[in-house]
Parts: sequence; C-alpha cells; structure tokens
Amino acid sequence: MEHPIARDERASTVRTSVWTEEHDWLHQLYKSPSNTSPKFRIPDLLSACVSLALSQPENQRLLVEYLTTRHALRDPRCPGRSCEIFPAQFEQVLDAHRAVWNRFPNPMFEIEHILTGCVAVAMSMPNGGELALRQARDNLIARSKATGASVN
Repeated sequence: MEHPIARDERASTVRTSVWTEEHDWLHQLYKSPSNTSPKFRIPDLLSACVSLALSQPENQRLLVEYLTTRHALRDPRCPGRSCEIFPAQFEQVLDAHRAVWNRFPNPMFEIEHILTGCVAVAMSMPNGGELALRQARDNLIARSKATGASVN
C-alpha cells in the first residue's frame, strides 16, 4: 500500500503567469519570516490571493476596479513570470474570466491579467501578506479534506 504522504507529495497544479511586480510581491511573501510552519510556496500564495480576491463581492469589485483603471494603464507588453496555481482556485479564475464584467461590450481581460489583479488586490489590503498566509492555510486544509489526506 502506498504511503499517503508519498501519494499526495505533488498535488496537481496549473501552469500560468503573473506580471513581474506582483510576482515579486509573492516571492517576498515566500521569503518572509512570517511564512513558516508550514512554509507556503508560490502556488499556495497565488491560490490564496485568488481566494481572497474572488471569494467576497467587495473584493471582486476591487478586482474589477483595479483591472479597468490601474491595470489598463500599464504597458501591455509587461513581462509575466511563470508560476503555478492549484486547480480549485484556477476554476475561480475561469469563472471570473467568463463573468459578465469580462464579456462584450466590456473589454476582455485575459487569465494572466485576472491573476495579476488578484495579487494586486491582496497587495492593497491592510495586512495583505498576513491575510494571504492565513488564506493559504485555509486552502491547504480544504485541499486535505477534499483528498482525504491528514492535515496533522
């Protein structure tokens, strides 16, 4: 019988990208002394930002406001950095991509833009890093329950 930790050693993720400034913030959060026991990696942190930005109507409003104002003013050739996200949060991003605010006659934002916006929303929150780390814990527990793995 396969050991449960070995079986769940590498959960599947979805490869995507986030613009450089927001990715740098994720990397700083990864290196933060607050990120301990467990030390969350970029997929955990990006997924946490998505959960924070898309789970509450007020934060969704902040995301759309960010995309249609500040993000729209940025250079569209801004380089992105490759990263990964967990499937549950990627589904949230796909739902946002199909939302009314992202359909004709409104401008269409790509997945990478929405992900970047989710990180920007977390960055703008008071104690955004702390909230992202707390959300990463909540997401970890939810993934563990969904797969039947032990959290202890």
